[in-house]
Amino acid sequence: MAAVQWHSRARRYESELQSCGLEVAPVEFSDYHPLKSITVTDSKSRRGARKGSTSSSSSSSSSVAPDPLSSMLDGTDPLSMFAAASASESPLTLSQSRKRREKEDEVGVDFEPWSSKRGEILARFTTTEKLSIVSKAPSLASSSAVSEKVRTRLEELDDLEEGSQRELLNLSQQDYVNRIEELNQSLKEAWASDQKVKALKIVIQCSKLLSDTAVIQFYPSKFVLITDILDTFGRLVYERIWSMCSDPRPLPDSFTADEVNDTAKETCLNWFFKIASIRELIPRLYVEVALLKCNRFLTKCGIQETVPRLTAMIRGIGDPLVAVYARAYLCRIGMEVAPHLKDSLNKNFFDLLGTFRQIHGDSVQNQLVLQRVEIPVYLTLYSPAIHWILQCVSYRAPEALLTEMMERCKKLGNNALLLNSVMWAFRAEFIATRATDFIGMIKDCDEAGFPKHLLFGSLGRSLACADPPEAERLPILNEAWKVITKVRSPQDYINCAEIWVEFTCRHFTKREVNTVLSDIIKHMTPDRAFEDAYPQLQSVIRKILTYFHDFSVLFSMERFLPFMDMFQKDSVRVGVCLSIMDVFINALTLEDEKRSLALLINGFIRMVSFGRDFEQQLSFCVEARATFCNLEPVLVQLIHTVNQLAMETRRVMRGSHSRKTAAFVRACAAYSFITIPSLTSIFSRLNLYLLSGQVALANQCLSQADAFLKAAVSVLPEVPRSISIEGKLRSSEGFLLDFINNFLSALLVVPDHPEAGVLFLVRGLLNMVQDYTWEDNSDAKVHVYISALPLLAAMSQESYLYSIPKVDSNETLYGGDPKFLAEINKLCETLIGQVLDHLKTLGRDESVHRQGSLAFSLFGCLLAHGDLRNNKLNQLAVNLWNLSHKQGYCNTRTSVSKTQQRKHGGVVHL
Repeated sequence: MAAVQWHSRARRYESELQSCGLEVAPVEFSDYHPLKSITVTDSKSRRGARKGSTSSSSSSSSSVAPDPLSSMLDGTDPLSMFAAASASESPLTLSQSRKRREKEDEVGVDFEPWSSKRGEILARFTTTEKLSIVSKAPSLASSSAVSEKVRTRLEELDDLEEGSQRELLNLSQQDYVNRIEELNQSLKEAWASDQKVKALKIVIQCSKLLSDTAVIQFYPSKFVLITDILDTFGRLVYERIWSMCSDPRPLPDSFTADEVNDTAKETCLNWFFKIASIRELIPRLYVEVALLKCNRFLTKCGIQETVPRLTAMIRGIGDPLVAVYARAYLCRIGMEVAPHLKDSLNKNFFDLLGTFRQIHGDSVQNQLVLQRVEIPVYLTLYSPAIHWILQCVSYRAPEALLTEMMERCKKLGNNALLLNSVMWAFRAEFIATRATDFIGMIKDCDEAGFPKHLLFGSLGRSLACADPPEAERLPILNEAWKVITKVRSPQDYINCAEIWVEFTCRHFTKREVNTVLSDIIKHMTPDRAFEDAYPQLQSVIRKILTYFHDFSVLFSMERFLPFMDMFQKDSVRVGVCLSIMDVFINALTLEDEKRSLALLINGFIRMVSFGRDFEQQLSFCVEARATFCNLEPVLVQLIHTVNQLAMETRRVMRGSHSRKTAAFVRACAAYSFITIPSLTSIFSRLNLYLLSGQVALANQCLSQADAFLKAAVSVLPEVPRSISIEGKLRSSEGFLLDFINNFLSALLVVPDHPEAGVLFLVRGLLNMVQDYTWEDNSDAKVHVYISALPLLAAMSQESYLYSIPKVDSNETLYGGDPKFLAEINKLCETLIGQVLDHLKTLGRDESVHRQGSLAFSLFGCLLAHGDLRNNKLNQLAVNLWNLSHKQGYCNTRTSVSKTQQRKHGGVVHL
């Protein structure tokens, strides 16, 4: 506990700046300017001149090139204009800032979107069976009690156009896809021509197709195609109602139901009344889910109340396959419009668990017999839906949820389909720490329904991204390979073995890798099975080359060259050999040559410009990263280029991003966040994390900025005590202190995360500093503590020294809240206590000079930032001053100068 009670000095930055400014005096001569060339005139020829005066020679000044600063004497220089523009921008309100941060925190760039899965599903789930589309009128409820107006509208829906009531039979898969595309286009055309009822009929007609499982293997692809139409319809209705609220000004993205006018609300209710009139459950459910976002126009809690009701409605669907995809669609739309409703997502999944027993019921089994579909093939149809539901449930979920899921799997008899989806969905780190438990559960699974090698493949994918406990790695590999080596199908075998090769290369020596290669050769040589597995075999080679750069080790593996002999197709063999040569050349390239090449490439990158086509510029950077991934200076340049691109976007938008540009700058942040970890230079990573975080903050990407700054803090423990600079080892301490001071100055404008607590980044940084292994007899840690005091003092001010437009700092979030100030004061007292303890230690060790230096540094900090009206703080400052003088660190003139500066309110920057 510190021996003093800290109170920050109240600052008035503007008045302090004025008080320490230079005295202003009018220029005596109108032709005088300080930047003009000055000629000294002989005093003998200018006896009348004042002593010490100078004159400007017109002849000499006329020959001087015009100075760029001289043309800006009217105050229109770029810096002045920028300051004026910044001052005129009004900050966002506290509530808007928090809502935006919460939205970005809930669904970020780390959530894999549905669009990335769509193409894979369409390519995977195909059929050669003939398909049909039944086009008939949707059944709508009628009642004698309804009004004439409602009855007329219902009749409109029942009255399908002439010729539409027909059944299209014997369609090929491509014909079916084309017909669905035609319906999608018809929907858009009907809407554009203001035929809203016709558009709704098309959507109902398409939704009814999702109850048909006549060609069951095609059902996942049918789901993708039909939900595309539903998505289009939902977007059209939402934009229609939103446009009705945009008179005279458009609604903000964060609007509430209170801001919606009565006309828009009535229109929205009319749509929901029409949907409620649909008799059949599946079309009524799907269409209402498509319009889920429209509930925002009606009530504040509309979505929150509707999602549980729709979740319960799905329980009425008898076919488990149809039900699981209905849940997947509800979860997908739910994640788009209300990702914070985690309870509803979990409820959908737990309801799904209850339907698994239906899979083995008579109804499903009879259907599979009729369509001649085996149970393993049938179970794979569930995978896309279950994977998606679990991805939504597991997104940023705590580790405890995985434990609960594993327990539920055990209660269901370790259902293989569910277990597989769990391993796909949850974070690889969570899976890796429980790898042994998962292996035990896999052993207990029934082999008939879902092959175990598929489960080991899913486990292997997680272990390729995260490491299990070291003591468990060899047992894990042995258990996995016992199952993999027994797989009879060569294609199934190599699909699984290729995944586990990376785990083997990553954690074991050439001996284990050689054994794996031998097993692959044994399985893939009979009947020339390797000819159908060249992509997987090439992947094996790439993974080995990633981890084995020493070619004497690589070619000393007995089975490596026999493995190469399986590449008997000339084009494939040449490609593999080129890959090996590429790694070999890169491994032998001299650093000087690399540096020279990187400089030339960087010069080219800086010259590439696509004008205002910023997306094309970003695409170029993505391609360049893949091409020059082995040249670190190029990667650094690319990160700077992308950050500059984000700031240029901000400049063009004048700081007010649209939806499109906001998404673009987040994509830029994602590019940097993905690229930085690939750099080997620790200080390049640190500085780029900080710079990219500042760029993200300037573009109002708060969650991305948090991620960058957290990453920087997490990297600090990796800083070595010495680094190589131009071939010589030098202490890294000075570089590390420079970075930390720069980092501290940036933290002033970073708002606290709403869920992480007060000063979470400051505390995280100080904790890292506390745990870091500093050099022996080093005062660096204490210097960081002293440097943190000005930051904390600046954070306690009513108005901060600097800020970022459209980003609310802690001065706005907390508004001088006493609890916030108390936390700052408590932390300052702790830091001062640490410094004083260190000073006592130096006194015992008779390190006189170091003690005096630190004492004077802390004295200057207290003088500039502490409220010395506090007696204890005042007395501490006096003691530190006496100590520094006693040790002969500073003279009286220096101390008096500092005291006078404090007395006159001089500005001391962070």
